[in-house]
Amino acid sequence: MTNPIDQVEISVVCPIYNEAANVEPLLAELAKALEASGRTFETLCVDDASDDDSVARLKAAQTDRPWLRVIRHTKRSGQSAAILSGYREALGSIVVSMDADLQYDCGDILRLADALEQRGVDAVAGIRAKRQDSTAKKISSKLANAYRRWVTSDDTTDAGCAFRAIRREALRELIPFNGLHRFLPLVLKAQGFRVAEIEVAHRQRTRGVSKYGIHNRLWRGLADCMAMRWYKKRAFPAMRISKNHGEH
Repeated sequence: MTNPIDQVEISVVCPIYNEAANVEPLLAELAKALEASGRTFETLCVDDASDDDSVARLKAAQTDRPWLRVIRHTKRSGQSAAILSGYREALGSIVVSMDADLQYDCGDILRLADALEQRGVDAVAGIRAKRQDSTAKKISSKLANAYRRWVTSDDTTDAGCAFRAIRREALRELIPFNGLHRFLPLVLKAQGFRVAEIEVAHRQRTRGVSKYGIHNRLWRGLADCMAMRWYKKRAFPAMRISKNHGEH
């Protein structure tokens, strides 16, 4: 399917770091989920300076996938930076972010996009209803979510779920920082945007290895909560400027 760049409805942003084994299965699942939908789409795979064959496989996959765009960081910068790079380049009116490890079901992309439109909100965040992760991950995530809610008063159910659909205009004033992806719903709400939630499927990882554990997720996330508490107090609604320059 050829998607004219000025008519993209859905952009899917996938941050990638050493996910060579998942590249082809991910792209095949994306094609199956989206090509039959009747909606124009693109996928932006943002490689965060992988040192395996991820980029080579992505480049090879572009041969017969005109909807695939590949962006590469020359220096590893982290998941938030990769997602933000995809957001900046996305052409779709709806931008969906998801991990490349195949733990999310690509079929839920359309459910997120439909919920965004049906509920009339600016973003829809996923909730991993039956999370398929290790006990250590689930415990650290539960503790981090509880602490985040206590410190920031944010009611996001599953802040660690990277599966989200957002209207592109709501991404205009995001403040880049390492760890933003964990606080994106909070930041959007602080800027006056409306955020809803729906349950999404979650599967066990079958290829590759997780890049995150208790040491590089929990402790940094807890420290970031204090910054987000300050931000909520200082934030003001995103600027909405009239395009009618004749008005005074």
